[in-house]
Amino acid sequence: MTSPNVRRRADLPKGENLCDHCSAKCCRYFALPIDEPVSRKDFDFIRWYLLHDRATVFVDEDTWYLLIHTTCKHLQDDNRCGIYETRPQICREYTTNECEFEDDWCYERYFETPEQIDEYAEAMFGPQFPQSGRRKKDSIRSRKPMGLPVL
Repeated sequence: MTSPNVRRRADLPKGENLCDHCSAKCCRYFALPIDEPVSRKDFDFIRWYLLHDRATVFVDEDTWYLLIHTTCKHLQDDNRCGIYETRPQICREYTTNECEFEDDWCYERYFETPEQIDEYAEAMFGPQFPQSGRRKKDSIRSRKPMGLPVL
């Protein structure tokens, strides 16, 4: 999927190096596949991920991913690699053939906050705290704090 205002590969002159026109998207994050959550405990682990700065979770083609928004420490101001000759193997194997140059990063599901994943889990499993106030067994969360007394 691409937005109409995104520069497309087809717009570039033939033989042009795609990296000369890119903002180095591939060097500004990494995503790792994670197990699809199937229990409250699984969702609570995802909640823990989302409590960390610059972490998000997305689903693409039925695969769940932990996405860490962080820039490679060797990315230079001109969006080029500062260690190109000694870059890691994963970078060497990466090509511009299927890079996200044109992608607008729309996903089936995208979670940025712990509240969003809680809401999704609640839709899947119902409320986490039943009326009795007791926690479900598969939760690793602390008990919901009591309200402060009104003075």
